[in-house]
Amino acid sequence: MSETPNPIAEVRAALYQHIADSFPHAMTLGQQSATTALADFLADPRSDQAFILRGYAGTGKTSLVGALVKVMQALGRDTVLLAPTGRAAKVFSLNADKAAYTIHKVIYRQQTFAGEDSIFSRGWNKHRAALFIVDEASMIANRGGGSTRFGTGCLLDDLIHFVFSAPGCKLLLVGDTAQLPPVGEILSPALSREAIEGYGLTVREADLTEVVRQAERSAVLRDATLLRGLIEREDLCLPQVEYYPYTTQPVEGQEVKRVPGEELIEALISSYSQWGRADTIVVTRSNKRANIYNNGIRARILDFEDVLTRGDIIMAVKNNYHWVRPTPAEAPEADDAAPASQPMDFIANGDIAEVVRFRNRHEQYGFTFADATLRFVDYDDYEIEVRVLLDTLQSESPSLSTEEQNRLYESVLADYAHLTTKAARMKALREDPYYNALQIKYAYAVTCHKAQGGGWHEVFVDQGYLTEDMADLSYLRWLYTAFTRTSGNLYLVNWPEQNTA
Repeated sequence: MSETPNPIAEVRAALYQHIADSFPHAMTLGQQSATTALADFLADPRSDQAFILRGYAGTGKTSLVGALVKVMQALGRDTVLLAPTGRAAKVFSLNADKAAYTIHKVIYRQQTFAGEDSIFSRGWNKHRAALFIVDEASMIANRGGGSTRFGTGCLLDDLIHFVFSAPGCKLLLVGDTAQLPPVGEILSPALSREAIEGYGLTVREADLTEVVRQAERSAVLRDATLLRGLIEREDLCLPQVEYYPYTTQPVEGQEVKRVPGEELIEALISSYSQWGRADTIVVTRSNKRANIYNNGIRARILDFEDVLTRGDIIMAVKNNYHWVRPTPAEAPEADDAAPASQPMDFIANGDIAEVVRFRNRHEQYGFTFADATLRFVDYDDYEIEVRVLLDTLQSESPSLSTEEQNRLYESVLADYAHLTTKAARMKALREDPYYNALQIKYAYAVTCHKAQGGGWHEVFVDQGYLTEDMADLSYLRWLYTAFTRTSGNLYLVNWPEQNTA
């Protein structure tokens, strides 16, 4: 008597084989197990399904997701790729060979003027039976902060409610638990099975922990594996990482190099010459240290004398909603959740831009402002005319302090004292170009939280002065995250002497 055909089992087997065939290398046992779980997830016809794929650096997570995206496209299945930041979305697009967007771009839509607390509401998911894949999910926060410009203020909540508001949609969250969690969080909620099950979802999960043979040739990934082991065991110590003497000549397997202070300028000049300013970054542990680097690089390497110069690389350090206006297709009445042609809906904290033009520097309200044209390199070189606040360039705080922000608020508001109603004064304030000036810092050197989610070919890491008792779990996560920002060479600046490789 013949067995009754099982359509779900057949679909599951076919999906597994398609993914395996699209994978660029022979699969490890861990990758095979993850692929089996992914095939089960995709073949399951039930609604309210989520999957968490956790993977450390060098375990083939990116290759597995890339193979999955290829299969979904070949099968004609609707797939939406998302990431928390513009730079992370750009990296995801390159790795998956398909356009990725920021989470905010897809799940929120900009409203017409709707009061002071919220100008973006959660949009309507027009996709049907789509797979939403979110990379760098360790960065997704879920802490409300009172007044907000976006939905409920809890990004994970809004993402999940958006995805599952349409029939048949599924969610795949991809990330690395060894990286820094969101600011203010102890762990990354989007990579926690318990947290995702709390939304009433059926959750599958897989962990990739075995470093693939191809990655073992990279000193960066060997060091990342060492750091990940220390994090897993909570072995709190100053790690003895593998590094090699500084040289401008690339040597396979020796991508981690110790750079003494007297050779730093030469190393940076070489990196800028070979890879450009946009593909070279210095990662530090504090804004104060980043300022020292930024000032030194501009003065001693780039010969920039003015406060801003054409070609300067800057970073927005606070979300700004004033200078990017929604296109008609993005207006609320359009009821269209698909990303519109305009690449940006707002300028996000952490977005990187190149200065195209700089003019009209002037003092106002006790602060210094200027007008600039900025080209946003992670958004298809999109150019925007903005007014910038120059005081934050040298500030040791991440952006204007609360006291400074209040002083600016009161000073600008005083200019509208002639308006007879509070509503009119507040509306004028929200439209004021000084109150809405873009807060920026130089972006040659940044803190690790600012670098997270991004990738550069040349990464210089300065951990500053550390003693054994300062090596806590957050430090190890910081170091792991900094090490894994590079796609090429990693330079350890003024690293303490140790037994070298």
